[in-house]
Amino acid sequence: MFRIRTLAPVSLLLAAAFFLSSCGTVPVTGRRQLNIIPSSTMLSMSYQQYGDFLQSNRLSNDQSKVQMVRRVGTKIQQAVERYFAQKGMTDELDGYKWEFNLVESKDVNAWCMPGGKVVVYTGILPITRNEAGLAVVMGHEVAHAIAEHGNERMSQGLLTQLGGMALSEALAEKPEQTRALWMTAFGVGAQVGVLLPFSRLHESEADRLGLIFMSMAGYNPNEAVGFWQRMAAMKGGSAPPEFLSTHPSDDTRIKDIRNALPEAMQYYNKR
Repeated sequence: MFRIRTLAPVSLLLAAAFFLSSCGTVPVTGRRQLNIIPSSTMLSMSYQQYGDFLQSNRLSNDQSKVQMVRRVGTKIQQAVERYFAQKGMTDELDGYKWEFNLVESKDVNAWCMPGGKVVVYTGILPITRNEAGLAVVMGHEVAHAIAEHGNERMSQGLLTQLGGMALSEALAEKPEQTRALWMTAFGVGAQVGVLLPFSRLHESEADRLGLIFMSMAGYNPNEAVGFWQRMAAMKGGSAPPEFLSTHPSDDTRIKDIRNALPEAMQYYNKR
């Protein structure tokens, strides 16, 4: 008992010191976040996992839809690059190799891995309806990557599930568990992945930043309200109460988006 009482404060101090030393800053919002994985490591694994995903999933042959995804994605990419240049943060995008693909799947999903590796599922297109609706989704998913939400979730997972081991060590010793952690962190394979993978805080950040990016890309951010209303209608009221959920309730999200629209419209009107 004596030893436990003596070591507990020391352990807490060490844990606190580790947490503080491992904190980074979200590139755009300035929020402090846990980040124990080097960006170079995240990019390397992203490119590998993205390539593996494309090899094991069927790309769409509908060229009009494929070109729409790439057209919207390229405009979002250019908006992000302008935004970071205006903030004097261009170096934050070093190593990015943007890519936009459309995958044949009934799942209502889309995601973006580090380095700008984006996948849109055909199942979400009936809900996006048009380019502006698609820009809502792609701006939101790119915002997750830009804010390094996946890195943050991977860092949390390595600490809580794999004992804090380094990503390279985890890949060597527990490859399947590490890969599963990665896929969960980035919403790969999760139905309605645009809603489920991230926390309320992450979703709120991605909503706000996504509105800005789509606005700078030339898409009216007011389209976001209609898109999220259609998403809510698709779920048919089956969502759990907000206090039981890791993401905002539909009403809360739409309200917050409406509140963020004036800021986004400033970017839309300046383009």
